[in-house]
Amino acid sequence: MIIPLNHENMHGRRWPFVTIGIIALNGIFFLATHWTVERETREMGEVREHIILLAAAHPDAPMNAAEQKLVENYRHSQPKVWDLFASPNHTPLDAWDADMRAWTGPRCEEEMNRFGGQLDQIEAESTLGRFAFYPSHRTVISYLTANFLHGGWLHLIFNMWFLWLAGAILEDTWGRPLYAAFYLVSGVAALWGYAMVYPNGMIPVIGASGAIASLMGAFLARFPKTKIQLGFFYWIVRPRLYRFKAPAYTVLPLWLAIQLLSGVMAGESGGVAYWAHIGGFGFGLVTALILRYSGIEQKADQAIQEKVSWSAGARIVKATDLLEKEQFDGAISELKALIAEKPDSVDAHEMLPSVYWRKGDTQSYVQAMETVCQIHLKLHDTEAAWQDYEDYVQAGGNKMPAASWLELCRHAENIQLWERAATEYEKLAEAWPQDRNSVLALISAGRIQLRQLGQPQQALRLYIEAQNSPVPHQDWNDTIRKGVDAAMGKPKPTASEPASPPLAGSLRS
Repeated sequence: MIIPLNHENMHGRRWPFVTIGIIALNGIFFLATHWTVERETREMGEVREHIILLAAAHPDAPMNAAEQKLVENYRHSQPKVWDLFASPNHTPLDAWDADMRAWTGPRCEEEMNRFGGQLDQIEAESTLGRFAFYPSHRTVISYLTANFLHGGWLHLIFNMWFLWLAGAILEDTWGRPLYAAFYLVSGVAALWGYAMVYPNGMIPVIGASGAIASLMGAFLARFPKTKIQLGFFYWIVRPRLYRFKAPAYTVLPLWLAIQLLSGVMAGESGGVAYWAHIGGFGFGLVTALILRYSGIEQKADQAIQEKVSWSAGARIVKATDLLEKEQFDGAISELKALIAEKPDSVDAHEMLPSVYWRKGDTQSYVQAMETVCQIHLKLHDTEAAWQDYEDYVQAGGNKMPAASWLELCRHAENIQLWERAATEYEKLAEAWPQDRNSVLALISAGRIQLRQLGQPQQALRLYIEAQNSPVPHQDWNDTIRKGVDAAMGKPKPTASEPASPPLAGSLRS
């Protein structure tokens, strides 16, 4: 599974209170309705099951339009199960199913009418019936309320995370009133787009996905070159996370293409309102372009600037604006001025490498990434530091400061990247042969080769290199001797036996 983790423009002039408020409202509505919706869904599911079983066993039983739609959808989506239900050899699911198959025409008509009435009543009185969006019988209020209902915890959490990533920066760009209006109209536009594709749809549509897709479209229009950091989750023994970066102009169109393909293949009964996503994305993309080139955005930005004092946050925003205009030297000057004022400004240090990268100054990029990596290590954010190091290496960096490098190697061990950790330890020792950390690196690499990778010859080589290091290391000699013995397959000495002496001509104390 691949999900976005952050992006380069996670910096704003003010707190995104509208985005935070929308997230809070979604959480409140979810907690207020979730368990009620679950109960009502179970009740509707039982009635629908009875209608489907009755229609399969007695195909001549009269049905109203809603029942016919339900049965036809099920028949086409689950043909094998339908054939099983319709078979005279079908094993009844319960006592009611067994009894129902012996009914005659009048009883079937009576029961089908009763189930239809029950379903209509439950749907009309349910939370979804009152507040979800039904394309076949739309209400004005449902265009708004459906955007604040969610089907489960994961549905809510993922939507709110995407909302935070795309919404906070757009709120800072457009200002709170314009952004709030855009978000609400986006939700309406996404639902309207879905209804255009399925005008007679009877499946309720809920969730903020359409409005959030609109924010994603606007993000693409406004920040196409912004790098998005993505995380790829996979499972080998335990969960792992691989991070990588890609610009918005590749990530978001790919996401849209997946939605289009899924929408065409899944249809209305796919369980996800793909066409609401597609409609919302298109609306957001076009609206953002209109706001930018009509001058409305510039007026909103000017109003925000007048309210915000010249502060560290304002320098970040100024640098962001200059970066968008590809005025790289100006952006670098702003960020360096902020670093001079506030040397511990994480935002400035994190942004500076992206400016150098866009400028094409690889050497400065590598130096800036080295600094960012050290800052993240200082803040004990080893995951971010490791990603910094990956970017540093890919850009040609090959000599991280020894102490920082050693910490990164230990992180690789902690996440059980054994081969990578051993390689990094060796690279550290080769790059810093006169540094005391090089001895520790060789010992650690030898331990990994011996215990985790099962390579005693490699381990022996590394332990010998540690012993021969010109760096004073008397306090580690005992550890090295034990490593040599283990690599050579010698048993551990008992209390009455001394440890093996150094190898002649190879080891020295």
